[in-house]
Amino acid sequence: MAQAFDPIAGSYDRWYDTSAGRAIFRAELACLRMLCARCDGRWLEVGVGTGRFASSLGVAEGIDPSPRMLAISAGRGISTYTGCAESLPFPDESFEGVLLALAICFVAEPKQAVTQCHRVLRPQGRLLLGAIPADSPWGREYGRKKASGHPVYAQARFLTTGEIVALMESAGFALQDAASTLFWEPDGSPEDEPRVEAGIVPEAGFVGLLLRKTAGACARGDVREGRW
Repeated sequence: MAQAFDPIAGSYDRWYDTSAGRAIFRAELACLRMLCARCDGRWLEVGVGTGRFASSLGVAEGIDPSPRMLAISAGRGISTYTGCAESLPFPDESFEGVLLALAICFVAEPKQAVTQCHRVLRPQGRLLLGAIPADSPWGREYGRKKASGHPVYAQARFLTTGEIVALMESAGFALQDAASTLFWEPDGSPEDEPRVEAGIVPEAGFVGLLLRKTAGACARGDVREGRW
């Protein structure tokens, strides 16, 4: 994955400064903040990329396989580590929280990655996840870009929200809360103020999930539902 992202690290990060990039990032960040306004204690972003989400959410540490991405992230004040999600180089129970912002779709072995996240979290630790659902309008658009060889989305494998929740539960996480955003069409005009709704809304292009570490696999916790 480092070979794919190293050459485009600069252009990837600059996209967030375009009008479309700013609007999308603002909405996604608002969605994650609805679930976790403060990342208290020691947090790690897995798949930190260039550090946009970590620096905005107060996450001080990040790991990524791309050295060039990490160099940009370090410039935003993030303490960085080179490595992959499937083999986190940290002792058991090292963190109060783990952030996975738009990273799960780029992981080669998602089950192994979330198992590692569970391992490095302290008892009752939190995992904050943001994803583009495969069956949303944005997921379908990014799927078309993947098929056409887009330099970023060609590396992705999008999952539905249901698949992500099942994956997390199988690794020992309980779903505590959810929120949704990106309600405009991919080719439409962004909203002046990002609309964020509680729960998992099928037509939303971005879903945030807040999960809690448990001892083992468990049933889904109570969630404020928009429209499951």
